[in-house]
Amino acid sequence: MTPELGTLSHGAGGVLLVTVEAERYRIEGEDLNNLLFYGRVIPITQNRSRTTPGGIPVSGIVIEGHAAMNASGKAVMLHTRMGSYIIPLISFQRVARGEAVSAPLFPLVPGVTG
Repeated sequence: MTPELGTLSHGAGGVLLVTVEAERYRIEGEDLNNLLFYGRVIPITQNRSRTTPGGIPVSGIVIEGHAAMNASGKAVMLHTRMGSYIIPLISFQRVARGEAVSAPLFPLVPGVTG
């Protein structure tokens, strides 16, 4: 059995966590309605930390990609810096509702945008 390339999991406060290799991204709960009910593209964010030249730690939220429904409306595509992934809509919905703890992400074939 091949290991999962990425995982979608349910976090606190309705946040969805996207884990791809060593990277962790977030999809905010407020954005889920826009994706699931209206088919709008939503941001995928990441918390970034860095240290200024003066040694002061600074953190912020950075948009690292986006999530969108595919053309058939039966899957969600996730595009990040690490690559593009697809997950069946029913699996995405079950994780978003908290019915499933997590679901695997599948690599999206280059040139196929859905």
